[in-house]
Amino acid sequence: MPFNLPGTIVPLHLIINPRLVLPSMVVKDIRHLDFVELRKAGYRGAVFDKDNCLTKPNKDQLVPELQEAWKECRDAFGEGNVLIVSNSAGTRIDPGGIQAESVTYHLSAPVLRHKVFKPSYACISSIRTYFSSLQKPVKDEELIVVGDRIFTDIVLANRMSRRRALPPWSPDGEKEVSRSEDQTTKKRTMRVGPLSVWTTGVWYKESMAMRYLEKSFMQSIQRYIVADNGLGHTDISRFMKELPQPPSSPETKKQGLFKRVWGILLSAR
Repeated sequence: MPFNLPGTIVPLHLIINPRLVLPSMVVKDIRHLDFVELRKAGYRGAVFDKDNCLTKPNKDQLVPELQEAWKECRDAFGEGNVLIVSNSAGTRIDPGGIQAESVTYHLSAPVLRHKVFKPSYACISSIRTYFSSLQKPVKDEELIVVGDRIFTDIVLANRMSRRRALPPWSPDGEKEVSRSEDQTTKKRTMRVGPLSVWTTGVWYKESMAMRYLEKSFMQSIQRYIVADNGLGHTDISRFMKELPQPPSSPETKKQGLFKRVWGILLSAR
């Protein structure tokens, strides 16, 4: 992987705004996302990282285990509303966009062409240009951004956010206040932007030391700052789902029975 200057200077930005590393949601992989519920909640588009999120690094084929979830995602958001943004395919290290074309063919989704790596503002501008060019444009706050790297994918999603002013309220919280009263109250704001989703699963181990440092830094920030995911009082658990457990084989059942019997015998001694 070539030198990523935008990713390297992220720690400097975090001195000013440490919230940038805090994801709205954390899941093992995209199979744990309920895309139908996300669509019902008003999310109309999705941005996905490629390597170790959808494919193995340097591979263009979808990880077989994600086939069903990926189809559900594309069906939920619709053709063209699911965009792959990679720091390999579609960038300056992909001459002629050959890999981007291959990824689009195998994943049935467009790959963003961008010259500057994530999480740069130039890349963010390219994402916005793509979604604003659709027949039904998609706003930042109608997007979910999914990726496995905190300093690139999560920071990119949070950099796309902005603060929106809320109506003033009285100290007792029961009524809105007039303009004259507003001088004695604090202005309220909320974050408006994409839903950032961090996938913790790794399909092929790479950059594990850097991943550990990113996770440790994020956890240290979480101890002091509560993530503002822009969802208010919305229960984000509605956007998650558990995978069905595989049926137990006869051999597994025998082993479980043996352990229970052995535990009873030991407790009777």
